[in-house]
Amino acid sequence: MSLITTFATPPLVITPTVRSFTFSPSRRRSNHTIMSAVRSETTSTCPVLTKFQNDCATPTPVLRDVANALADDMQAGLAVHGGGDLEMILTYVDALPSGKEEGLFYALDLGGTNFRVRSVQFGGEEEHVVATKSEQLSIPPKLMIGTSEELFGFIASKLADFVAKEEPRRFRLEQGRKREIGFTFSFPVNQTAIDSGTLIKWTKGFHVSGMEGKNVVACLNEAMEAHGLDMRVSALVNDGVGTLAGARYWDKDVMAGVILGTGTNACYVEQKNAIPKLQNKSSSGTTIINTEWGGFSKCLPRTIFDKEMDKESLNPGEHLYEKMISGMYLGEIVRRVLLHMCEAGELFGQSVPFKLSTPLALKSQDLCKMQEDDTDDLSSVGSILYNIFAVETDLKARRRVVEVCDTVVKRGGRLAGAGIVAILERIERETKRLASGQRTVVAIDGALYEKYPQYRQYMQDALVELLGDDLASHVHIKHTKDVSGLGAALLAATNSIY
Repeated sequence: MSLITTFATPPLVITPTVRSFTFSPSRRRSNHTIMSAVRSETTSTCPVLTKFQNDCATPTPVLRDVANALADDMQAGLAVHGGGDLEMILTYVDALPSGKEEGLFYALDLGGTNFRVRSVQFGGEEEHVVATKSEQLSIPPKLMIGTSEELFGFIASKLADFVAKEEPRRFRLEQGRKREIGFTFSFPVNQTAIDSGTLIKWTKGFHVSGMEGKNVVACLNEAMEAHGLDMRVSALVNDGVGTLAGARYWDKDVMAGVILGTGTNACYVEQKNAIPKLQNKSSSGTTIINTEWGGFSKCLPRTIFDKEMDKESLNPGEHLYEKMISGMYLGEIVRRVLLHMCEAGELFGQSVPFKLSTPLALKSQDLCKMQEDDTDDLSSVGSILYNIFAVETDLKARRRVVEVCDTVVKRGGRLAGAGIVAILERIERETKRLASGQRTVVAIDGALYEKYPQYRQYMQDALVELLGDDLASHVHIKHTKDVSGLGAALLAATNSIY
């Protein structure tokens, strides 16, 4: 179905990892998909698995319903705050990178137990990126549950150390200028300007006291000032916006950025005159909308296993779409199905392996390795099951396990594809890019998309089924690895006070 190529990047210091494909009607299924389907066929009856497969089914009409419902929620969220499942957050990114950016800018990415700082020396249209340096640091666990002063004070001190180690010959700050930084803050934020936003709530294990409702940019600016660091935040973004901006620097046809990793989100370029909730604000030009699509919940083919997992999650009733398509949850759904099959006597004999009851024991990377096993006896599948669950398996059991993996991943990939189609059709409604034959690029980052070929293939299948061969032929999907930091630095440059 797809033509996958690797594009050469310019001979620059920083060159994002890019894997790109366009859609070709002559090729509809990859070897991975065919191999998985053949390998997972079982001849004996298995009621639990059969019902699960039926409940997970995503034929084209189901995907069309999902895409349409998601599009309706997008429109509702653009009309008024809280209008639908999707928050459709205004990012205030009204100017995207032009390629003419010059000077020294920085990026800080805080989205988990690690944070990354990067410096980038831009050289304008001729040189683009002249030099770059990055460093990743761990956040001490006690600071994740400490005070805002402690957390941002620690980050500011490490930023100061990073700047102090800069090589003057490679990184040059223009005299009289303050250092400017793009702050990627991947937690729920109510953004009020390009350089301002208040924390809605902490996630990912953070519970820093006294922060909810506070301006996160002000907290970082104050901490940097306290540490004698002459630096200010010029742009507050999330990783999806950073990915779109970073990819746009190299390719002016990028119109959307999607994250498919442990979690998921998507953003896209919207026409301001199509956003009713902008009200009296300027309605000319474009802006980036952060969809927060993980919160979508309508028309989804949820099973009893999805509902049980959601009930026991840290955020029951929330982020239902994310719990079906992102890497954090795929393995857990498979584990719950396997446990139920064992309890019904359909897998692993008469006993239930003790470790199979351990939540989150199975990861998405384990599913990928099992689906990629092309040995006659599925020996890799057997080894993975033994290493994780301490269970000996025969070929029949291994085939059933692979079939469960394929069912969950197929549903996830195809639902992700439906989400991307909803965004592409939204863009098309306002721009008519695809109908006029104009190339439209979706930049995707995240380990799930990068490392799971079956997931990618199922996503591609859904895109072509819903768009049709003609429109799909103008859609280009680019894997742009780790460009969100570059994007944050670029947006700091684009929104510089100078």
